[in-house]
Amino acid sequence: MAEVLALIDYGAGNLHSVANALKAAGAQGVRVTADPEVVRGADRIVLPGVGSFRACAEGLRAIPGLIAAMEERVLEGGAPFLGICVGMQLLATQGVEHGVTQGLGWIGGEVRHIERTDPAIKIPHMGWNDVLPAAHAPLIEGGEAYFLHSYHFVPDNGHHSAAVTDHGGGLVAAVARDNIVGVQFHPEKSQSYGLELLSRFLTWKP
Repeated sequence: MAEVLALIDYGAGNLHSVANALKAAGAQGVRVTADPEVVRGADRIVLPGVGSFRACAEGLRAIPGLIAAMEERVLEGGAPFLGICVGMQLLATQGVEHGVTQGLGWIGGEVRHIERTDPAIKIPHMGWNDVLPAAHAPLIEGGEAYFLHSYHFVPDNGHHSAAVTDHGGGLVAAVARDNIVGVQFHPEKSQSYGLELLSRFLTWKP
């Protein structure tokens, strides 16, 4: 029986591109869904996200039972989880974009504005950049990925940083804990590097 991959639809992700990339990476049972029951029965879960932390958090909370279903399946059931861009940022305790907003709190930390330490550095951080994985990082390998963000994840525990990138200083490019991985970059825009990451996620058994 084919696996079911729940691609969470809460009005804040480029779902079409992510769904196509997952299929190109080998996924067959992709369900674009906001249905808590589908999420509870999913084998894997992907949470995309574009826009502001606040808008994404509010969009997720606006769907009755969705966060509870995600927590039941991921935190209690151990289903492999991938957060993409703001979907990765939502794993944090809170974000400060447009005021303090609570995140999911699955990986302790705060999402803050990228500080301009060098006048030559442009914000948002946009374009291709190196991904340098930590030795313990699941799924993440070294290479170049496509980024587009003005805010970055600062984890409370450095061990949860799975990869970094350099943009006027080190920024967290990926976070990980147990069966949960989040990437700041866009795998669906990162050509072969991104497809290979998604392919590894599809067979990952944390």
